[in-house]
Amino acid sequence: MATKLFKCRVEREYAKGELFKFPGVIIEEDDAQMATIVVEVEDVLLDLKAKLYRFDTDTNQWKERGVGYIKLLKHKKSGKVRLVMRQSMTKKICVNHLVLPTTATTMQEHAGSEKSWLWHATDFSDGESKEEVFCVRFGTIASAKEFREIVVKAAESPVQESEERKEECT
Repeated sequence: MATKLFKCRVEREYAKGELFKFPGVIIEEDDAQMATIVVEVEDVLLDLKAKLYRFDTDTNQWKERGVGYIKLLKHKKSGKVRLVMRQSMTKKICVNHLVLPTTATTMQEHAGSEKSWLWHATDFSDGESKEEVFCVRFGTIASAKEFREIVVKAAESPVQESEERKEECT
């Protein structure tokens, strides 16, 4: 019953053009109808296999967050880019945050590894906003460099909103 109501709400918001305001609705990939909505609303800028870690300040050590495909998704109307990753086996979201200029400025190469990048962001993967420090490790140096280049481009590009979208918000 709850899933049916959720689908109706998503369809209604999508029809109005209000879907996916960050931190937005998290779409399950298992539902073909929902996956179609994601494809229609967001363009995939990057899709690479990686391993994600987060820094746990309580224990002062890195914790593995998951292995899966890290994606950069650009919203077609608002132009906002978000970074999303799901675990391969469980499909649980590991990271979900907007790519902002601060994301690119805090991003740095992990000491001792050319395949890894560190950055700081306000994450929304657990259903609430939380400041996190992430580390992503790729299989190749080329993948790591491609990731960095696209994140920097996404962070530097101004968010383009259509005039009608601005009028709806006011």
